[in-house]
Amino acid sequence: MENKNNAITSQSQDFAQWYTDVVRKAELMNYSSVKGFINYLPYSYAIWEEIQNYFNKRIKEELGAQNVYLPLVIPMSMFNKEKEHVEGFAPEALIATIGGAKTLEDPLVIRPTSEILFSDLYKNIVSSYRDLPIAYNQWCSVVRWEKTTRPFLRGSEFLWQEGHCLFETEEEARENVRKALEIYDDLGRDLLAIPFLKGKKSEQEKFAGAVATYTIEALMPDGKALQSGTSHYLGQGFAEAYGIQFQGRDTKLQIPHQTSWGVSTRLLGALIMVHGDDNGLVLPPRVAPTQVVIVPVRQQAEGVLDACKEIAANLKKQGIRVKLDDNEARTPGWKFAQYEMKGVPLRIEVGPRDLANGEAVLTKRVTGEKKVMKIEELEAAVAPLLDEIHNDMYQKAQKMLEAHITEVKTIDELNAALDNVGGYALLAYDGTPETELKIKELTKGGTARCIYKMLPEDTDIVDVVSGKKAIQIAYFARAY
Repeated sequence: MENKNNAITSQSQDFAQWYTDVVRKAELMNYSSVKGFINYLPYSYAIWEEIQNYFNKRIKEELGAQNVYLPLVIPMSMFNKEKEHVEGFAPEALIATIGGAKTLEDPLVIRPTSEILFSDLYKNIVSSYRDLPIAYNQWCSVVRWEKTTRPFLRGSEFLWQEGHCLFETEEEARENVRKALEIYDDLGRDLLAIPFLKGKKSEQEKFAGAVATYTIEALMPDGKALQSGTSHYLGQGFAEAYGIQFQGRDTKLQIPHQTSWGVSTRLLGALIMVHGDDNGLVLPPRVAPTQVVIVPVRQQAEGVLDACKEIAANLKKQGIRVKLDDNEARTPGWKFAQYEMKGVPLRIEVGPRDLANGEAVLTKRVTGEKKVMKIEELEAAVAPLLDEIHNDMYQKAQKMLEAHITEVKTIDELNAALDNVGGYALLAYDGTPETELKIKELTKGGTARCIYKMLPEDTDIVDVVSGKKAIQIAYFARAY
């Protein structure tokens, strides 16, 4: 689509500045007075609410999850009980040391994640196998004191959901992890029109304290990956550290198996980058706060505004999110540019000439394609057209993803792929954290995003970095 908005830096000129321009000009956020913290404005929060609505329905129906809310703070004495977890999050912890006018004997950690809080809760409410399974989810914010921040992608505070579940058996727990990841993948396809790579994290990249971590990874237009959600099998480590036990069917005390899974407002960053263009946001219809905007042209002319109101009413009856902009203080041209900026999927214009012909002009945001349609046909045509827009956006993103997966066999080839093609490069290696860290150093930031496949034991493929036998192939990419 032709660039018509001079207020936005073009993606080709400076992708990072383009992103900042869009989140500000489209009124998604503004900066607070504390570095790394942002104000989520109504438009971005409405998108987040659509994500919440989709996800709440799925986890309640399919995972038996119930929503709860736990405290913001964790006592330091409790935080220190799970060694590996603490080591992973301590560098980013924000700690309160004064309460009122008194120094706290046990400082309070502002939650960076809530495995500890849920473990503390569960030890008091689980005593028998009859209490299991238990699946709680909370929508909240967490704080991680990041050195470098960018709105929605990496902040000192961000919004998310975190599910925390306990099971009697490892098999049940691992099935819960798998189902949660499938729901995240479906959310990408069905709501955000974003295709994800989906797979297991390497030992180096897994969540601190987890036995296994699984991830969905999105590809951005600048060739970088974005971890967009994770699902973790935590095993029995947290439960053991925090004293969660239950009487098993054999009357003996047992330790439950624990899982956690989460997505955050990082999904908003993915949505902006995957679909946006030089004119601003391009929102998939199913997640757009406004799916259709109706703009009257010369609305003072007889019948124009009434026709627009009738179109809006008919579409609203179908559950379509419609905005009729009849603000006389703004010109139609200003409105066209504004709703392009805000990524509204479909615009309908009606002016005196259109009305005389019984027609309306429809414009797709994603392509700029215009279509003239009889007004009487709109009621039946708009919903299928929104589905068509969503599917086209998904297919476009899918083709971009497929075009940016490269197989490589050497570090030189890996660097060439990351530098020139961008996206993901498939490389066989020995699976060790030491080798991953060396690859990251040799590629200026290339990391294993997820494992593509495990190699057979009798493979003759050699890790080009360590010289040892390769055990797996992973997707390597530079990432946000």
